[in-house]
Amino acid sequence: MKATEQTPIKKSSITRLTRNSKLFKTIIAAIQDKKGEHIVSMDLKKIDEAIADYFIICQAGNHVQLGAIVDNIAEETRKQLGEKPYRIEGKRGQNWILIDYISIVVHCFTPEARDFYGIEEMWSDADCKEHND
Repeated sequence: MKATEQTPIKKSSITRLTRNSKLFKTIIAAIQDKKGEHIVSMDLKKIDEAIADYFIICQAGNHVQLGAIVDNIAEETRKQLGEKPYRIEGKRGQNWILIDYISIVVHCFTPEARDFYGIEEMWSDADCKEHND
């Protein structure tokens, strides 16, 4: 094999997250701990255009609760797993805050913003699961 050629990676050899992964479970628990509402996970692994393995979507009744959910997710993933988000976007507007963990992207909305942006409808071909107590 020439130096410029690369060995192809088989998809089956790549470890993919599942809903039983520690990161996934920690995020869901952190949302539930702060009383996040209408928690849904979307499995995007079978969608070629998807930028992550999962979206986790939740909402909060007000801006203060929304910020508390986001802060709790970041704190619990760091404390329990040593994971820091790659990026957090939207904290200033506090209607839609996105927390990017690369393989999992968390969308925290106010109810109005969630209805307006319609993430679930946009990715309707994904496998969805509710995570409400």
